Formats: sequence, structure tokens, C-alpha cells
Amino acid sequence: MTRTDDLGHPYDGPEVAARVVSLVPSITEALASDRRSALVGATDWCTHPPDLDVRRVRGTKNPDLAAIRELRPDVVVANKEENRELDVRRLRDAGVRVWVTDIETVPQALASLSRLYAALGWPAPGWLTAAHDRWDRPLPAERARVAVPVWRDPWMVVGARTYTGDLLRRLGWANVFDGSSERYPRVSLAEVDRPDVDLVLLPDEPYVFTEEDGPEAFTAAPTRLVSGRLLTWYGPAMVEAFDVLADTAP
Repeated sequence: MTRTDDLGHPYDGPEVAARVVSLVPSITEALASDRRSALVGATDWCTHPPDLDVRRVRGTKNPDLAAIRELRPDVVVANKEENRELDVRRLRDAGVRVWVTDIETVPQALASLSRLYAALGWPAPGWLTAAHDRWDRPLPAERARVAVPVWRDPWMVVGARTYTGDLLRRLGWANVFDGSSERYPRVSLAEVDRPDVDLVLLPDEPYVFTEEDGPEAFTAAPTRLVSGRLLTWYGPAMVEAFDVLADTAP
């Protein structure tokens, strides 16, 4: 059976991949959760698991392509949003297999990760089964309107067609910027800090909001600090995200 990645590109890797480089932090955590010995390279931004000891190949937007080639991977795993098409193309032109994921919703994440494991010839890990059990359910009623800034000065928020927005909706939280034309629109503080916003979630990535940096800017909408990993990482974090956030009322 022909294997193709999320963008339809054919994959002709070995039946069981033994050497994998990941350019996606959340997928790095996923692959290291049960096949750490097969993961030979990851980006500097791949912070989970904390004790991961592999060759670092710089960042998601500026990977060291020479270092990746030196690792002789069976496949490099990338993501349409996080990694540049140019780097994917250059790796493929150099004869390196690349599997590209494309994830904007929770169901897409579950399907994409399942297909990736199948393509690698690895059995589905327990956390993926647990994530299916938690998230494969009807949409709940909307119980609150939330906003999620991802940057400050200028303020930027989670907009439409994002994994984070879909995850929030599946927790019963409606993203007030879901109707925006951009995925991460630039907005004024007044557009976020308003009485009809039930809660502003302040994650610790990509901008590191803290008790001293973020909440003090808001006077009309209540705020809550939250792990950015739970809101944006697909993989084992999906299980933790549901367990931590599902019963948390604004």
C-alpha cells in the first residue's frame, strides 16, 4: 500500500524506521515517548522530554540541513506550519525523505499521528489510544468565551483555523477571534480586554507570560496563566490537556 504524508507526498521509507529526525517539538515528544532510541536528531526548541539526549539541528525555521544529512535519517518529520517549505524541498532534493504533517484541529492531530506511526512501522503508543478516548466525542455546549494572546507589543492572538482554537472549542470554550481572517491576527489590547470576554488565557509560549508580565494589562477581562504546551502541542500533551483543562471553569 502506498504511503503518503499529510500533504499527499509519497513516502518510500523502510518498513520500520530506525533513524528519525524530528523538526516539530510536539512530535519529538511523541516519538520519544516510546521509541527514544530511534530518534537521532531534534531542534533546539524540542524541550520535551527534558532529558532527551540527541543531536540538535538548530531551530524549526532555520534547521542545520548539513547536520541532518550527516545523521543519515530514514525520515525527517516536519510540519506545514512550523517548518519552511524551502527546507523540506532542499532536504528532499538532497535525497532525504521528509514526512510533512498538517494539523489544524484535534481530529486532524489524532489522524495525522496515527498515520505517522503506521508509516514508521511503529505500533500506536498508549498515549495515542488515551488521546482518542478523551477527544473522540461530540462537541460540548459553549460555556465561555475566551481569548488567547500569543504575543505582546504588539498583541497577537489565536485566530481562525488553529489547533488551539479547535481544542478550546472541544473543551466548551469559544474563541472570540475564531471569525478572524488570519490565524494569528494582530490586535489592540482593547480588542482583547473587554467585558464580553469571560477569560483571557495567557500561555508561557511563544511569548512567556508570567504573573508579573501579562495579567496587569487587563482590567475588564479576567486572566489565567496556562501551559502553552497544553494548548498547542499535539502528542502526549493532548492527554494532559484534557485532564487538566476539561473540568476547569472560567
